[in-house]
Parts: sequence; structure tokens; C-alpha cells
Amino acid sequence: MDNTLAKARWYRLLPIAFITYSLAYLDRANFGFGAASGMATDLKITPAMSSLLGSLFFLGYFFFQVPGAVYAEKRSAKKLIFWSLILWGGLAMATGIISNVSLLIVIRFTLGVVESAVMPAMLLFLSRWFTKAERSQANTFLILGNPATILWMSILSGYLIQSVGWRWMFILEGFPAVLWAFFWWRLVDDKPDDATWLSTSEKNALEAQLQQEQQGIKPVKNYAEAFKSKIVILLSLQYALWSIGVYGFVMWLPSIINAAPNMNIVKTGWLSSVPYVLAIIGMLTASYFSDKTLNRKAFVWPFLFIGAIAFYGSYLIGADNFWLSFVLLIIAGGAMYAPYGPFFAIIPDILPRNVVGGAMALINSFGALGSFIGSYIVGYLNGTTGGFGASYIFMAGSLLLSAIITLIALKKREPSPVLV
Repeated sequence: MDNTLAKARWYRLLPIAFITYSLAYLDRANFGFGAASGMATDLKITPAMSSLLGSLFFLGYFFFQVPGAVYAEKRSAKKLIFWSLILWGGLAMATGIISNVSLLIVIRFTLGVVESAVMPAMLLFLSRWFTKAERSQANTFLILGNPATILWMSILSGYLIQSVGWRWMFILEGFPAVLWAFFWWRLVDDKPDDATWLSTSEKNALEAQLQQEQQGIKPVKNYAEAFKSKIVILLSLQYALWSIGVYGFVMWLPSIINAAPNMNIVKTGWLSSVPYVLAIIGMLTASYFSDKTLNRKAFVWPFLFIGAIAFYGSYLIGADNFWLSFVLLIIAGGAMYAPYGPFFAIIPDILPRNVVGGAMALINSFGALGSFIGSYIVGYLNGTTGGFGASYIFMAGSLLLSAIITLIALKKREPSPVLV
């Protein structure tokens, strides 16, 4: 990498990106802890309604991905994320205040709408600041906000629910997003040209490198052409299936653990955090070697395959041996998270700047649809079967299909992929 590319980008931008996405993830994932504690009893929520509430977020998330990403691409990712932070923090706090299930339905759906553009906007933002050889690692530091948040949130939420109740958990965990919005606004610039903390030579060197990378990419006229390309369609389907496994796991792991003998909400919090330690290690390792080799496929499909095998193994063991089953769930969780950095580096590698934000948003929106299906069906299967075996099979099958589609989508595209 060119030595004139500013190293300051790494310690200036990535901690901000990490904290922002971490707060977004906190305010969507803590619902699983509310559901596993006294929330359902207090609000008279049935198991079927609990499944719907857990998954409604992703339905709102699905519908508004592309419009938000287009706004970020054409106007300002900085402004979009500023207002999103304030709104999602407020909605998360409102979850702890209301006593009406109908209002809770509206809040969960609206929370998904507000957060929908954050992921593609942040990925687009990083693609303007980091080159191809850096992108997988930059994406990983952003998405680390997901498992890292669940790790500490799982522990914190358990203690908060025990000490102040589920309502105050939502309020205390929602407020930091509102506060952080003003730090975000002060610290972030939309693109390198706007940054006062970069020298002119650093700005020119970065822009030259990004422009050079664009020269090897086939032009795409508009979003419609990008959305119809084979690679975008296949990766959308792949990510939907992958997300079924991830969010079935994220939303219902606390309930799965809490159902074990001699378990309480604090123990559940500690145990729920363990898979995300492995997830963080896997993400950092996969992204490092993906950038070193510029090979994305080899650091995506094998992990999804391992996740599928781990879920299936947990199913075979059953509920009789909780600890062995739990070890396999740890492996599944770590394996599902490891490929995120390489995966989200694929699209900026193969599509030009004018459509990359919209294409990532489309793929991410199908991920949200998969998340909706996963969190709803896993909750439904757990409730109707009275156990977790059926949901393990469902998640294993989804991950296996996702791994196969990855191989098909990226066939002969490494290391220098082109649009077909």
C-alpha cells in the first residue's frame, strides 16, 4: 500500500464507525433479553406474538434499505446517520415506557425503518475512505460492533433486568445513541475532500488509488442494471439464507439457554456472550487474510458450511446434553460471523461507485428479509414444538444453501472479478 495513504484514517474513523454500529445493534438485539425476562408476562404477550415482535424489526428494515442508501450515495451519509441515531435511540427508550402491545408493534417496525439505511450507508461511507486492499478489514471493524455489542450487552442486560427490570434496561440502553449522534456529527466527514485533518497530498494519494481501482471495473449505467446482474441477485439470495441462521440464533439464543436446568437471567447473559468472543476472533482473522490475498470466496463459504454442520450436530445431540450442545452453538455462532468483512468487500470490488451503495443496500435488504423469516420461524418452531431441535435443522439447512450459493455466485471471480 502507498505510504502516503494516511494512517490516521484507521484510528480516526474506525472507532467512530464501530461505536455507531454497536449502538444500533444494542437497540435491536436487547429485545431478545426483554422477551426472555418478564416483558412477555407484563404485557401479556403470547409466544406467537413474541415471535412476530422479534421479527417485525426486520420487516421495516427490509423495505427502506435502498431509498436510504440512495440518499446516502447522492446526498450525505453523515446527515442520514445523525438523524437515525436520534430516532432509533428514542424508539428504543420508548420500548421501556409503553404498556400497549399495539404500540410495541409500531415501535418495533419503525425501529427497523429508522435503522434500515445505517448498514449500507456505513459500508458506502467506508468504501470512500479505504482502498480495495483495506476494505475487508475496515468493514470488519464496523461490523465488529455486532458481536462485540452482543457480548457486553448480554452480560449488562442480564444484570440490568435483575436490578432495575426490563423497562429500565431498554431506557438506559437507548439513551447513549441519542447522545452519540452529536459526537458523530462533530467527528465525521462525508468524504476525504471534506476532512481538515488530512493534508492535500494525503487526500490526492487516496483519491488517486480509489480512481485507479475503478478503472478495472466494467461501467454500469444505473441501479436497474446493477440490480439485474447475476452476481447481485445471487448474493441477495445468499445473504437472505445466511441471515436466517444468524438472526434465528441472535434473537433466540437467550431463550434457548434460559430454558436449561438451574439457569437464571444473569447466567444466561454470561453464557449468551461466549459465542461472540469466537465471532470476534473469526472476523478479524478472516478479514486480515482476505485482504492479504484479495480472495473473498475462500473466506466466506467454508465458515457458513461449518456453521451448518455445528447446528446439525447440536440437533443430533439434543437437549439431554446441554453443555456439548452449547459448545456446538458457540462454534456455529463464531462461524456465522467470521465472513462478514470479506463478504461486504465483494460488491465494491466488482461494481463502480455510482451503483455500489444501492447494490449493497439491495443485498442487505434481502438479508433483512432473511432475518425476519429466521427470527419469526425459529421463535415459532421453538414455541410449537416445545424444543429447539426443529429450529436447529432449519438454521443448518439455510446456512448450507448459503454456502452452496456463494460457490456458484463467485465461481471464477477470484481474484479479479468482473460484472457479467
